[in-house]
Amino acid sequence: MKGLCGIDEAGRGALAGDLAICGVLFKKNIKGLKDSKQISPKKREVFYEEITKNSIYHKVFISAKDIDKLGLSKCFKIALEEIMSKIPAKTYLFDGNTNYKVQNLECKIKADESVPEVSAASILAKVSRDRDMIKLSETYPVYGFEKHKGYGTKAHIQAIKNHGLSKIHRKSFRLKALEFQF
Repeated sequence: MKGLCGIDEAGRGALAGDLAICGVLFKKNIKGLKDSKQISPKKREVFYEEITKNSIYHKVFISAKDIDKLGLSKCFKIALEEIMSKIPAKTYLFDGNTNYKVQNLECKIKADESVPEVSAASILAKVSRDRDMIKLSETYPVYGFEKHKGYGTKAHIQAIKNHGLSKIHRKSFRLKALEFQF
């Protein structure tokens, strides 16, 4: 297979939930793609369907427990290697400034804004992770995951202060606002 496999993630800085890393290799070009953060949730859902129909893709989800146990760098390395083993591409491009010592992986800062395959990976990762966090809000309603998707908003930090940590919180992350290490 020829072509470029774009790779991006969602949830790197979240306090709760999985880290989602996705790779996308187009079978057919898709127009109008941008970084997932620059697209409305409704439009991301439309693109999600188009991307999944017109590409070879692979998604990897790393749990909070594994992030705490292995660390983010090791988790990224594992996920990136898995994606590269599942998607047969000529070139692999990851959004960011480090390849986590993964061979044959190129990096580009803000690739999700300029490379359609990376934008597509960004959208798949964001939509997949957001869907998971909305579902988890049913199990853990006191945290408001459906609103902030596990990121460190004031409301989320207050919920942690009020209710403690759940099973899906990353206990290895530090927050000054909480005055303790998770």
